[in-house]
Amino acid sequence: MDWKSHSPNCTVCYTARRGVKRKNQPSNLQLGKRLKIIAECARKAKSVKKQVPVNNKNLMKKIANCKKIHLSTKLLAVDYPADFVKSISCQVCEHILADPVETTCSHLFCRTCILKCLKVMGSYCPSCRYPCFPTDLVSPVKSFLNILNSLAVRCPVKECDEEVLLGKYCHHLSSHKEVKRKEIYTHVNKGGRPRQHLLSLTRRAQKHRLRELKLQVKAFAEKEEGGDIKAVCLTLFLLALRARNEHRQADELEAIMQGKGSGLHPAVCLAIRVNTFLSCSQYHKMYRTVKAISGRQIFQPLHALRTAEKALLPGYHPFEWKPPLKNVSTNTEVGIIDGLSGLPHSVDDYPVDTIAKRFRYDAALVSALMDLEEDIMEGMKAQDLDDYLNGPFTVVVKESCDGMGDVSEKHGSGPPVPEKAVRFSFTLMNISIAHGNENIRIFEEVKPNSELCCKPLCLMLADESDHETLTAILSPLIAERETMKSSVLLLEMGGILRTFKFIFRGTGYDEKLVREVEGLEASGSTYICTLCDATRLEASQNLVLHSITRSHAENLERYEVWRSNPYNESVDELRDRVKGVSAKPFIETVPSIDALHCDIGNAAEFYKIFQFEIGEVYKKPDVSKEERKRWQSTLDKHLRKKMNLKPIMRMNGNFARKLMTKETVEAVCELIKCEERHEALRELMDLYLKMKPVWRSSCPAKECPELLCQYSFNSQRFAELLSTKFKYRYEGKITNYFHKTLAHVPEIIERDGSIGAWASEGNESGNKLFRRFRKMNARQSKCYEMEDVLKHHWLYTSKYLQKFMNAHNTLKSQGFTIDPGKSLEDSLALEDTLEITDSMEF
Repeated sequence: MDWKSHSPNCTVCYTARRGVKRKNQPSNLQLGKRLKIIAECARKAKSVKKQVPVNNKNLMKKIANCKKIHLSTKLLAVDYPADFVKSISCQVCEHILADPVETTCSHLFCRTCILKCLKVMGSYCPSCRYPCFPTDLVSPVKSFLNILNSLAVRCPVKECDEEVLLGKYCHHLSSHKEVKRKEIYTHVNKGGRPRQHLLSLTRRAQKHRLRELKLQVKAFAEKEEGGDIKAVCLTLFLLALRARNEHRQADELEAIMQGKGSGLHPAVCLAIRVNTFLSCSQYHKMYRTVKAISGRQIFQPLHALRTAEKALLPGYHPFEWKPPLKNVSTNTEVGIIDGLSGLPHSVDDYPVDTIAKRFRYDAALVSALMDLEEDIMEGMKAQDLDDYLNGPFTVVVKESCDGMGDVSEKHGSGPPVPEKAVRFSFTLMNISIAHGNENIRIFEEVKPNSELCCKPLCLMLADESDHETLTAILSPLIAERETMKSSVLLLEMGGILRTFKFIFRGTGYDEKLVREVEGLEASGSTYICTLCDATRLEASQNLVLHSITRSHAENLERYEVWRSNPYNESVDELRDRVKGVSAKPFIETVPSIDALHCDIGNAAEFYKIFQFEIGEVYKKPDVSKEERKRWQSTLDKHLRKKMNLKPIMRMNGNFARKLMTKETVEAVCELIKCEERHEALRELMDLYLKMKPVWRSSCPAKECPELLCQYSFNSQRFAELLSTKFKYRYEGKITNYFHKTLAHVPEIIERDGSIGAWASEGNESGNKLFRRFRKMNARQSKCYEMEDVLKHHWLYTSKYLQKFMNAHNTLKSQGFTIDPGKSLEDSLALEDTLEITDSMEF
């Protein structure tokens, strides 16, 4: 492609002028005297207008006034053609282009020259009068900048005829300034070591080196600026940036000096986007709207948000394990990986038909720890510990895994295809440090059952009942966890390399999943409990006196017995020996009670008791199916009328909380005639409400110490009521949740200190976020969709972003107060921003 110079016949300029001018009309010779005078005046005015551009050119040069800043074209070392020289020179000052910018009409100017002209002469291109605004200015293409920087120019300094490239001219000129400074300041280097750079010195050494300069600046500030040293230093820094053509940084600094700032921090914008579930298009629309209304870039663009989120996602911080993790890569820059990565494939493997995405376990733990860096340092300070202690820190991790049910969404025509999902997550429960002969706790999760602290580790589109798929996806993850148990993490936190050890506790599993991962029979089995070996009949005969006997190691041993049958027993005898273990356990769980599902299961049992009391089953136990449906219908109508409880198909947490109250019992008693049954129901509910806080609270020893002491008595009395007043329901049988509630709660609390804090409620409450994050991301492929959901769910649980959102919500609830001294423009911009931020929440 041949190079062509910019000429008066420029296509852009020529078309712009051609659109304004009219066709020349032939002059009419037969004009009156008056018309001839008017035509003569018009010709004179036209001749004056033709001289205006010349005067405008001189005027623009005076406006630019850049002789001392920009280089003249006479300094070019090579005699280039005139058209080429014109193409690399500014069309305002006619000097060599410095920090060139290009207008929409394809003309090139120096940045400072065009900005001064637009400010003085109006928003038009100085060359062609085409409309032009400062926001329309862009940098030229890189090929042109490379040509411009490769031009050879002669140094204008006297006694220096050196030819340098234009791109290195500033560096060459700074060498002349250093020579002048050396004449003023003489460096004294007594130690004999090479002189270090100013920024590489300690703060004390920097003060020593700059002592004389600091005294001069202080004297100048007191004499000229009323002692404002900060303003003098900032102005010097601003001038230094301008001199080096670093105008973007200079503009940001100038905005900060004027009090406008450079908009919200990218992390704040990211927190707003994630917590209000804005898609990319919705956020970009808000960003453009706010910028157009306020005239300022308050919100950051999407690429700035993507840069900010990298530091919050796993795979950003370097770390090391000693000894190295077995069968785990030492690479620390690992983000989202496929759920089946790390699984050895062979011909006989089960064909896994699923989509799964996960983080590597160790990288996710490191990211979670760095997210808590500020809390850890504050905890050490609160315990009067030195912040330079390097450990070892002991981190207790709660693991949770649960199915999310049907998460299918209808796309296009036809019925929605059932689509089930499973999420594996973890929560950092507490962190302690070994100091002397004791372990001091420096961090403890305040809300362990909140979705804000339950960090997702693996997402998969699979059914939790599919044992093969669940095993294939979670096996690599469990293998990583097992290797981390015997290794120590080395992580730099607060500028110091610290060591961390991890304790994993798998307590966030419901009844169904515990039986699945520990290889036990389903919940309808004869062996009712996942904590002890009691059968359903044994549990009904002895409701209270049982102890925890099951463990992961024992389940593995029993599975080997089940698999090999060493004593050649029959199926029933072998089943009785292994106590219901029928599959290989592949995840180690801690024997505990899931408080959330225990509450729901007990509420479902009370719902049944209410129906049987209405139908007086204690008098006539043999009833038909139609009568049972009639009792249920009567109960549903009455609860809806009295308690505003709508009938449901399946018991859930919200319905259970409203059902298990004394008011509900009083409403049910209105449908029961016998006063004796009223008293039995009231006492049963009263005992249950006294026992419930013990296993639901995060710390029963602090929150309900009296009820904790009374628990054994209340559970014994509750068991007596079930075996006497409600014998028609619990003779020879008992539900698994009633059994766990009455038999195992005191032992678990004595071992762990709490049941509610170790429940799966955080993972359950995060289920509702899956659909919202799924709608937030519009990528069609389900593979990428799962990546986006996992990424944004992780960011949603970030403590760093939560602090920004808490501050935002606090200011919003208190209301902003506008300083009357500020300009009206700033006030309006702030109001517009608040209105748009409010409209984001939906």
